Amino acid sequence: MPEFSGRGLAVPPVHLSRLVLTDFRCYSRAELHLDGRPVVLTGENGAGKTNLLEAVSLLSPGRGLRGAAYAELARDEGAGGWIVAATLETEHGPVRLGTGLEAGVDIGTRSRSVRIAGEQAGPSALAELVSLVWLTPAMDRLFMEGASERRRFLDRLVMGFDPAHGTRAGAYDRALRERNKLLSDAVFDDAWLSGLEEQMAEHGVAIAAARREMLARLRGALAAAKDGAFPRADVALEGTLETALETAPAVDVEDAFRATLKEMRGRDAAAGRALDGPHRSDLLVRHSAKDREARQCSTGEQKALLIGIVLANARLMAAMGRPPLLLLDEVAAHLDAERRAALFDEITGLNLQAFMTGTDPALFDSLGSRAQNLHVDHGMVAPAAS
Repeated sequence: MPEFSGRGLAVPPVHLSRLVLTDFRCYSRAELHLDGRPVVLTGENGAGKTNLLEAVSLLSPGRGLRGAAYAELARDEGAGGWIVAATLETEHGPVRLGTGLEAGVDIGTRSRSVRIAGEQAGPSALAELVSLVWLTPAMDRLFMEGASERRRFLDRLVMGFDPAHGTRAGAYDRALRERNKLLSDAVFDDAWLSGLEEQMAEHGVAIAAARREMLARLRGALAAAKDGAFPRADVALEGTLETALETAPAVDVEDAFRATLKEMRGRDAAAGRALDGPHRSDLLVRHSAKDREARQCSTGEQKALLIGIVLANARLMAAMGRPPLLLLDEVAAHLDAERRAALFDEITGLNLQAFMTGTDPALFDSLGSRAQNLHVDHGMVAPAAS
């Protein structure tokens, strides 16, 4: 195996080597120099560990792992803006990334600036460079809550294979919101609505097709996985467009969806929302060995199923040459020793850079020197004591 810093680890083909936060959450300024190994962040509750993961998550499209408004990310004692900057190591060399919000921007703004190699870019351009997948304690109820969070989780996996997926989803959502507003205001202008429905049909079918393609790959990876610490999941999609694409070409599904939207304007106006489309689809997950829906499994089994899906996705992406960065917040606390060791072995075996948080350093002992251990203490980050 190629040597890495004398530790017997290969350098991940994609990883962050530097992360700088300015006026972000609890950090006045923090600078982390990373060597490519998995990063373990330990410290007491409220010390700022998850804030670091959130900063990394903003190096991708969207509002990060907490989904917070951008203005909320500014440090309370700061000037009102914030910056997250990083150096991403790729097979083609290092790339400087940066994102932030200028001081004085109105609270609740949806915009942030993004720079790639010093040039202004849109957030969607970040997906071309790096794929990020995260698990947080809030996702422990992913299989128990409504479908919206499962869709977000699925769409983040899809973006790893198809970076344009996020752009299409954003365009679909904008057309959907505008159509909803027109209908709620009783504005039944056929030309206006037809233009929006044309966009919804085009982007909606593309979204559904990308989800189906990605899920087919994921099923293969899950089926090929050896039985181990994480139970095998059976995954499926429930949605009108996804189902229609099983038996009809995309162009026919587009035409049918466009016709449905036009026909159902009155119904959607009464409901206050569009009742058909990929924004209503759901990710269905079953425990394969027990042939039981994930929501009927124990809390521990649900967590293990979710980790198994994330690891299968990571194996797929690594095989494609697009290994993801994994952000795992408090993931080790609810795993037994066998599953913790299996998780760590999988991460290092796939040669991924993962960021993991926990309050107890002992939970990460089995990683040994395979990890870069940092201690977080209320806005300060330093190497953890040996």
